[in-house]
Amino acid sequence: MAIEREKLEADVLIVGAGPAGLSCALHLANLIEQHGAAKKSPALSAENIYVLEKAREIGAHQLSGAIMDPRALRELVPDFEKAAPLDTPVTGDAAYYFTETSSYKLPITPPPLQNHGNFVVSLNKLVKWLGGLVEQKGINVFTQFAGTALIYEGSGIAGVITDDKGVDKNGKPKDNFTPGYELRAKVTVLAEGPRGSLTKDLVSRLQLDGFNPQVYGIGIKELWEVQPGRIPTGYVAHTLGWPLTSDLYGGGWIYGLRDNRVSLGMVVGLEYRNPLFDPHEAFQKFKTHAFVRKVLDGGKLVRYGAKTVPYGGWYSMPRTYFDGGLLAGDSASLLNSQRLKGIHTAIKSGMLAAETIYEALCAGDTSAAKLSAYQQKIEHSWLKKELWAVRNFHQGFHFGLWPGLVNAGLQFVSGGRGLSDPMRASAGYTDYEKLHRERTLVDQSARFKGDGKLTFDRLTDVYHSGTRHDEDQPCHLHILDPNICVDRCVREYGNPCQYFCPAAVYEMVSEKGEPKLKINAANCVHCKTCDIADPYQIIQWVPPEGGGGPNYEGM
Repeated sequence: MAIEREKLEADVLIVGAGPAGLSCALHLANLIEQHGAAKKSPALSAENIYVLEKAREIGAHQLSGAIMDPRALRELVPDFEKAAPLDTPVTGDAAYYFTETSSYKLPITPPPLQNHGNFVVSLNKLVKWLGGLVEQKGINVFTQFAGTALIYEGSGIAGVITDDKGVDKNGKPKDNFTPGYELRAKVTVLAEGPRGSLTKDLVSRLQLDGFNPQVYGIGIKELWEVQPGRIPTGYVAHTLGWPLTSDLYGGGWIYGLRDNRVSLGMVVGLEYRNPLFDPHEAFQKFKTHAFVRKVLDGGKLVRYGAKTVPYGGWYSMPRTYFDGGLLAGDSASLLNSQRLKGIHTAIKSGMLAAETIYEALCAGDTSAAKLSAYQQKIEHSWLKKELWAVRNFHQGFHFGLWPGLVNAGLQFVSGGRGLSDPMRASAGYTDYEKLHRERTLVDQSARFKGDGKLTFDRLTDVYHSGTRHDEDQPCHLHILDPNICVDRCVREYGNPCQYFCPAAVYEMVSEKGEPKLKINAANCVHCKTCDIADPYQIIQWVPPEGGGGPNYEGM
């Protein structure tokens, strides 16, 4: 029987209260304010802008390294330095190459990793601040509401269905059951970050795919309190090499924050060949290097988090406009993978989306033809100039670190062309090498456990992510064909879900001598790695009940 849903009508619905979504809302509210002051028609109101956020509060799911190029924020909030929660300006930077026993400082920091004029920030705090500005404009922000389905209409969309609340793990309504809302809007902006569930469905259904499939990396981060004097405030270090081998794309970072805190982490491309490679274990080993250990010894772990990043760039960008909607930020593949920066590009895309929407509302036309002005605005802005210059960067690392660095150098002097243009890429999950094993589970007894002081197992780290979910709700990790997990995947790949997940969600157990997949969904930190890296593409991540997930306070 169809569920009766309360309907709400808006001019604009923005899904995702990250830097792209909030910038879109804030800039659009400013344009509407100017519109009203000039007494133009039609009548527009910021109260007719809705922002949907699945986290329990604005910023709770926001995670980044994070170094911010202030260029876009300065356009959005010209006097941002007076009030924005900027941890520290970058005071110095360096790049290092690690071997297991040594570190070598590069004589010149590569230009993409030079950060003079940038700020080390907590994305969680920055987004909270932006959210406050948005709410001051009278915009409706709905936290703890996840978008579970798009309302398709004609050749586009007309809004979103939000999650039903109060459903037990068997899919039955509980005493507190409340059906989700039908939120309809003239324009819907999907700003869900990397691998958004709605964006994934939309791109597939409307065939909006870019020239290349999207490729991703996983970023794993810890926030530490360390002993005074271990690292200068504002000092930024990036590393290549150990513990990653040259056939893997990735590296580490160490950023000195105020109040004796350190942000450190590692990003690894999700296109490696060994299906038993464990990114979380590699990050823990990274901390045992003498260079890193010297900073952390005597310190204390404060927070942990993990999130994927879209590396594909310009050639992986889907079509960003369609009838009734736009894509922004990471959902539109706007991260600069060479600079490892996406906050400024997300903010700028949100602003350009806002300008497009304003023009469409004034014209009373929200068709794809009218909204295509968004793509034109992107192409005539500094966004295109920046991303076009690195359009083949990540693809060059497909065959390893050294060929990738050669391509990066050629790209730098050839305006982004590199070895060839356009350079093709394939989805990372296609790169796994088959193991051809017996149908016996890989022994997990020797898995990395950590020492509990410098290094940690995944469950300890998950505890420090502040993750919580209602245990009595449907599992939000859908396995489309469980038989593959207990047969083909055991034999061919050794169940890589046990290794690529940084939160110990997936566990293969033996039940009466037969392999069985156990899903610890309550551990999920919403990184989406499983949806991306599963070799059979049978794991479908959907939002759990709104409010569940990590709490990246200060991250």
